[in-house]
Amino acid sequence: EVQLVESGGGLVQPGGSLRLSCAASGFTFSTYAMTWVRQAPGKGLEWVSAINSGGGSTSYADSVKGRFTISRDNAKNTVSLQMNSLEPDDTAVYHCAPRTDRSYYAGRYYLPSYPWGQGTQVTVSS
Repeated sequence: EVQLVESGGGLVQPGGSLRLSCAASGFTFSTYAMTWVRQAPGKGLEWVSAINSGGGSTSYADSVKGRFTISRDNAKNTVSLQMNSLEPDDTAVYHCAPRTDRSYYAGRYYLPSYPWGQGTQVTVSS
């Protein structure tokens, strides 16, 4: 059974930073790309960032490019999202999910119907 546990969210002031983590189990982590998506209150899912299985290729939404950095540790089965220069529009619940490398390279970074878990809440407010 695939299990994904997101953590690291919280309340931060505009301009601040947070580091999100996703601990994965139940699948061969090192053979899957990983993606982060977010859902703001009253809005649909928004793709944020993705990384290929080996960690050598990353991709970002224009809204976070230059501010967020995705990374992974295949020895620890974790993927992280370092978020700097946070803005109120970054307020959302953040989720991670696996994707095949094939989907990653095709730009299909997430599946809207994926059974997203609870995620981790990020609130950017003064």
